Amino acid sequence: MRSGPGIRILRAMASASGPPGGPGRYPPPGAPSLPGHPPPTYPPVPTGAYPIAHPPPGTPIVLTVMWAMVPLLTCGVGTPFIMGHAAARLKSASLVAGAVLYGAGTVVFWGAIAGYEKVEDAPGWLNALMMVGILGSVIGGTVHALLIRSRVFRPVRPAPAPLGVPYGPTASHAPRTAPTLPRGPQGGPQRGPRAAGGAVQPLRATDPGRLGPYRLVGQLGRGGQGVVYLGVAPDGMKVAVKVLHDWFSGDPVAKSRFVREVDAARKVAPFSTARVLDVRMDDDSAYIVSEYVEGRSLERLVQEEGPRAADGLTRLALATAGALAAIHRAGIVHRDFKPANVLIGPDGPRVIDFGIARALDQNSATSGKIVGTPSYMSPEQFAGGDVSPQSDVFSWAATMIFAASGRPAFGDDSMPAIVNRVLNHHPDLACLPPPIRPLIASCLDKRPHRRPDASDIMLGIVH
Repeated sequence: MRSGPGIRILRAMASASGPPGGPGRYPPPGAPSLPGHPPPTYPPVPTGAYPIAHPPPGTPIVLTVMWAMVPLLTCGVGTPFIMGHAAARLKSASLVAGAVLYGAGTVVFWGAIAGYEKVEDAPGWLNALMMVGILGSVIGGTVHALLIRSRVFRPVRPAPAPLGVPYGPTASHAPRTAPTLPRGPQGGPQRGPRAAGGAVQPLRATDPGRLGPYRLVGQLGRGGQGVVYLGVAPDGMKVAVKVLHDWFSGDPVAKSRFVREVDAARKVAPFSTARVLDVRMDDDSAYIVSEYVEGRSLERLVQEEGPRAADGLTRLALATAGALAAIHRAGIVHRDFKPANVLIGPDGPRVIDFGIARALDQNSATSGKIVGTPSYMSPEQFAGGDVSPQSDVFSWAATMIFAASGRPAFGDDSMPAIVNRVLNHHPDLACLPPPIRPLIASCLDKRPHRRPDASDIMLGIVH
């Protein structure tokens, strides 16, 4: 998701946002506890406050400017020292190299001054080297320091507490009983969109009876991206047909890009994934045909039966990490990994809807639509950064916390509050089995390069 004006406004709102009004606790107290475990306790906090320490205030701007002026005030002698200080603060190898180069230039200049009674006695090449060294250390060092001072003196957030200790938005060990489901208009459970599997609803009067060679026999789900139908292929095989409405608006470039992106999903190995069988365009709509999986989504399963036990959660984690590894090996980033996109079929978990989010995300830059589910999006998706396989790893970890607790790791209330938690807070991991707790914690690092890849996750679970 690109960082447009709407996202910038959203991030500004998130910076000042806590949880919604009420008793000032998150999640709400009074949830039942596991047998043999005492009920969770909630420390009192002021109404509307969020139970997390705020980062320390930043360094006054006058001091940062004085710091940046050190090269100028010391004739370059202080340049290596402030660059070394910046390298230590930012943990930057390039700044270490810069400090060494500034130091070499300063040593050459002052060494030549000390070695010759008159500068005119120094050879021409040394005079030139001296000028480069002193100008680089004084002028270059000052400009360089001014450019990086805001990063060097950015407020440092407190380190997360040890695993198992609640930090960030407080979360209790979830009960192993099914929570109360929101009721739909027909009195039954309210269901979100699914791409395959689950209860089949009759077609509506406005639904098509056929799309290309596929005969439609029922509806599996309906959501923001479109409608999912149960279809029958010409050879009699059941398929899931996902129709995406109004995403392309007659744009031929967007259409061809979408077909190309989704067609690449056919290269994904079928291990723990629902195979993509076909992709087609029709007027302003596109539809994707995938393998039909007879089963419920992980989201519905947890809503109806409660969180997964330790052994079941470990098997789920291993299978879904393997699916992500296969998706990433094909050069695809899922971008929308969440409980609703994990189907629990008779042969185990299957990951669905991979290969379409990137094409929709590219089109969303001009359409204003958001691709992704905020509670499971990575920090870099909100910040407009590069979305790599490590983004899926973050979303995978959030999904495992939902499976273990029955609650989204970063809440499911207002959009600004969710964004704030994803960017600035860490969820409680006490709901996870101890053997995989450190692994999940590493997947939730705010810095993408610090997260493991999907193959490493599989090895970590096995070992």
